[in-house]
Amino acid sequence: MPSAPQTSGLRWSNWNLLLLVPLLMLITPFFNFAKPAVFGLPFFYWYQFAFVPVGVVCVGLVFLRTRDEPVEHGADHLAVDDLDEGDSKKGKR
Repeated sequence: MPSAPQTSGLRWSNWNLLLLVPLLMLITPFFNFAKPAVFGLPFFYWYQFAFVPVGVVCVGLVFLRTRDEPVEHGADHLAVDDLDEGDSKKGKR
């Protein structure tokens, strides 16, 4: 009997590209400067602090825009009931 095609729980959406924005904070040459300073903090520090809410907003938007997309799942080959039946057939119980 042919089994149902299995698909991964992962899915693609163009909204996922927004998750690349927080990764820009990891490219140090973009913000490795002392000036302009804000409240006495060099640019290097306040830029990182400013990127925290930006990253939260990006992840939140991706979550809200992609959470209702359907995901197809194949047959569950590791169901607990099937594992119990396998043990009883082997005489281990």
